[in-house]
Amino acid sequence: MSKLPPYFSLPERIWHYTFWAICFLVLFFLIFPLFVIIPLSFNAVPYFTFTKEMLAFDPEGYSLAWYQEFFNSLNWQGAVKNSFIIAFFATIISTFLGTVAALGLSREHMPYRTLIMSLLISPMIVPLIISAAGMYFFYSRIGLQGTHLGVILAHAALGTPFVVITVTATLSGFDNDLIRASQSLGASPTTTFFKVIVPLITPGVISGALFAFVTSFDEVVVVLFVGSYKQRTIPWQMFSGIREQISPTILSAATLLILITIALLTTIELLRRRTEKIRGVTPS
Repeated sequence: MSKLPPYFSLPERIWHYTFWAICFLVLFFLIFPLFVIIPLSFNAVPYFTFTKEMLAFDPEGYSLAWYQEFFNSLNWQGAVKNSFIIAFFATIISTFLGTVAALGLSREHMPYRTLIMSLLISPMIVPLIISAAGMYFFYSRIGLQGTHLGVILAHAALGTPFVVITVTATLSGFDNDLIRASQSLGASPTTTFFKVIVPLITPGVISGALFAFVTSFDEVVVVLFVGSYKQRTIPWQMFSGIREQISPTILSAATLLILITIALLTTIELLRRRTEKIRGVTPS
């Protein structure tokens, strides 16, 4: 927390500290469930509760049995494999389509930009259950229901809006004089795109790809409609586990998902700082 300027009045000082308190409470509200899930994943008994041994920090109350079950179970192994395969290809498709769409929408003379943007981000606005039902009936007619390709395309449709928004936000501050300077120096449009435009929009592309990957990796409603048991993902397996039998293995899977998310966020932050260093911008 930075030091307040000396000219701040008493109400401004009160609001400053009140604002920080509100931010802390919101952050605590969002993060507190994680502090519950992670310890319970090491529970020695098959219950979603803190035992006396756990509260007393007795080693007998903690166990890695649920993590062993997660890594040794064929159902969980299949879910992990499907999640990474589906999320990987869905991210590639959504990143490509979202970047191309954002580049087109960034043009000043692009007709019907507002209408096209509204259509592209509609999967974020329309309730997910409606999108899932529509995809189910459409994919059933063309034979993609219950296939990996169908789930990948469905997840790509959900992830594309995130890429469009992040890349569009990056292009909003893009200096078009750089393109004209590149063209005046004799560079072809292809060289200008890969040597000038791509390096500058890379942070937005990577951020959008990250959001698309997380969206696909955590999605459960659409895969329940469009997919089948062969396309079961980690969220599907967790949802089925809650309905069929309560097992702390679900908590161990959730803990691993949290670690994956932290690793992705750390990677994107390192890439952002590296990009700023290359561009000569002092990291904030």
